[in-house]
Amino acid sequence: MRFIRPALVALAGCALAMALPTGSAVAAKGWFSWAGPKGAPFYVQNPPDGRCLTMSDEARGAHNGTGVPVALYTDKTCKRQTLRLSPGKDAPRNLRFASVKFGSR
Repeated sequence: MRFIRPALVALAGCALAMALPTGSAVAAKGWFSWAGPKGAPFYVQNPPDGRCLTMSDEARGAHNGTGVPVALYTDKTCKRQTLRLSPGKDAPRNLRFASVKFGSR
């Protein structure tokens, strides 16, 4: 009896661990691209969902090639949203942004 109880507890713990979602490893599948300084093209593949990504240089003319909505922000902290892009959509070529968040609703 002493062996059965710990074995049942361990088995139940394994079943619970398998049922929980993995969480933070989710990414937006596809490409997000934009124009940087002097019109140089930049892109990121499979960006993480829900994290604020800051642009280090000038960024404008975004294209959302991912399968999730994207929010563009005028500030570097994802506080002042300027535009939301649906999957497959383009932002105006002259629209500048300082940060971006994927999968925002």
